[in-house]
This record gives sequence, structure tokens and C-alpha cells, in this order.
Amino acid sequence: MTDYFFENLSKIININDEEKIVFKENFSLKKLKRRQFFLHEGNIAYHTGFVNQGCLKTYTIDNNGNEIIYQISIEGWWVADMFSFLTGEAAAYNIEAIEESEVLIMDMSGRDKIFNKVPQFERYMRILLEKNYIANQQRLNSIMSNTAEVRYRNYIKKYPLIANRVPLKTIASYLGIAPESLSRIRKKSNNY
Repeated sequence: MTDYFFENLSKIININDEEKIVFKENFSLKKLKRRQFFLHEGNIAYHTGFVNQGCLKTYTIDNNGNEIIYQISIEGWWVADMFSFLTGEAAAYNIEAIEESEVLIMDMSGRDKIFNKVPQFERYMRILLEKNYIANQQRLNSIMSNTAEVRYRNYIKKYPLIANRVPLKTIASYLGIAPESLSRIRKKSNNY
């Protein structure tokens, strides 16, 4: 476990040294090389993970072979196909490292052990899921009601650390914009 992980937890909950040991016993470190998969679509998501270092994308492939980006995760974010993790059914998404990455992972058994021994972790996870739900609602609303230019400007403002680390086509897919259109939007915004 890393200090970064515990710093992230402490933004929402307080944990003591004994409780830190419980986390250390139920998480392990998974290192991913660039383009290495954390999860393949169709497999079962046996783990959920905290991005300790690096950047990953969660996506599916459409009928035309294009990536449809669902999420881009950097340090401090959690990554998983939660439907698959919680139900044990096949994952709908691929999760792939965009950069060399380190992910602290836990399985369902480890999660339940932590919930039992560190009850405030359940509160932490609930708050994360609530924030994720809100962010997904805002994203859906933005895609349905804003122009491509407004979506891009809002994204750059909200996630400046991500925008400089991932390929343009990845951002374009996430925003529901054709890569060529996003190139024009970026060029236009750089001229201001």
C-alpha cells in the first residue's frame, strides 16, 4: 500500500494504523505496461482497483470497430467494470493502460473483509459511487444538450491533467465527437 492511497482515503474517512493493516492485507499491487489490459470485455471482473500511478481507459468496441470510451482514469481514481464486479457476470468493457500504470486491487472477498473490519470504508465507497453517479448524469446531460465545442471546453476545464496525457482520439470518443471535429475545435480555441 502507498501513502498516496491512504491520503486519498483520508479526504473522506479517518483510519488508524490498525485499520491500515487491514487494507494492506486485502489489496495487492498490479503493474501494467502501456497497452496492457486490466480487464477484457466478456471476462468477469474479479477485481476493482485504485489507480496509484498511470492512466487507464475503460471502453467497448462498436460494430464499426471504433473504441467508445466510457471512462479515463488517472491517479486517485478507481477503475472497474462495477456491474461485472458486483454481479459476477461478464464484463461489458475493456480496461487498458494508456501509460505504464500501478493499480492497487482488491477482490470481493477482500472488500467484504475491509467492510467488516473498517466499517467507514463502506461509507467511503458509497460516497464514491454517489459522486460517480452524479458525474455520469452530468456527462449524459452535457452530451445531449451542449455543442461539441462546449463539451470540449468544459472537459479541459474540469480535467486538465487528463487532457494533456491521452491521445486526442481518446478524448474525442469520450466526448462523443469525431476526432477530425475535435482537431478543428482545438485549433480554433488555440487561436483565441
